[in-house]
Amino acid sequence: MARKSISQRLAELEERKKTLKARLGKQERAQDTRRKILIGALVLHRLENANDPEFTRRLREWLQRELPGFLVRDGDKALFDDILEPAQTEETSRAAE
Repeated sequence: MARKSISQRLAELEERKKTLKARLGKQERAQDTRRKILIGALVLHRLENANDPEFTRRLREWLQRELPGFLVRDGDKALFDDILEPAQTEETSRAAE
């Protein structure tokens, strides 16, 4: 069996390196997604199960301030209607005054 040339071995190593980097990137994206899901679950849990009503009120107010500027797509905004709706109602009532 003939030995592979150094350039062939280097090419194989480069290909393996690219494959491993792609796998690492996929793993990092999956971990990032999981972190986002868990932090979102925590926030929603705190909104729904108020152990500390003052904290829950402040959290809801913060979300009502921050989400409209963060969410750009209408479909994304629709997912948070239950949180955003009170803010829109308050703005409408303030505008009427």
